[in-house]
Amino acid sequence: MRSAALQFDVRRGEVDANLARLRRGLERAREGSVELVLLPEMWPTSFPDADVDLAREVARNEHAVETLAELSRSFGIVLAGSAFAAGAPGEPPRNRLTVFAHGERVLVYDKVHLFSPTAETEVFSAGDAPPPTIELGGARVSGIVCYDLRFPELWHRPFADGVELLLVPAQWPSPRSTHFRALVHGVAAANQCFVLACNRTGRETVGRRELVLDFPGNSLIVAPSGETLAEGTGEDGLLVADIDLELARDLKRRVPLSKDRRAELYARWRVS
Repeated sequence: MRSAALQFDVRRGEVDANLARLRRGLERAREGSVELVLLPEMWPTSFPDADVDLAREVARNEHAVETLAELSRSFGIVLAGSAFAAGAPGEPPRNRLTVFAHGERVLVYDKVHLFSPTAETEVFSAGDAPPPTIELGGARVSGIVCYDLRFPELWHRPFADGVELLLVPAQWPSPRSTHFRALVHGVAAANQCFVLACNRTGRETVGRRELVLDFPGNSLIVAPSGETLAEGTGEDGLLVADIDLELARDLKRRVPLSKDRRAELYARWRVS
């Protein structure tokens, strides 16, 4: 499965500019026979400033996500990324990862861990459902969002479901870029799966606390062995690699982590 991260400088509030960047990237992806493209976290509008009308922002993002579905159908490419989505009645919106295949919504996951240093907790409501794993193009695919990488409790559900490709849209800033790289490699090794992580480029004043952050554009495609198949160097564009699912399946046969786990022991150790 030829897969790609489309990393770019997500322009806050500029849906048309971000969609234009997406379309240019998809033209290149089609020329390169790419089958799956992952976008950065909050790709239609980025995170809001302090004065944003959240209801309007949700509506604009929902329209962009509808366009993403149409582009998935017209380009014949699986498309994935996170965006604003309406929360439960009376609750703030969600940061929602959605995957489209041939225009059909095939995976939905709401970010469980919200990043309090940028006041994400003041804008969004956190998801409470584990990341689902689906069959997609012969692969078992799941996804988490950015800060979720830091919480291994969340990784276990896709591992238990036999995940082979984990998608991670992100806005992970430069000061902690080494953490991002280490965590992506760690998740690949711990889950014996490929990880496709898309991190944005550019600089932005983020969140209601108005932190000025630089983003390194260090998207990654990592194999279950821990090998780096592709890594971004800060420039906008596509990062492409061929994913050989048999490598993940062979590793799981040779090193049977699922069989050797001691779940009953871990349950006795568990603390809140």
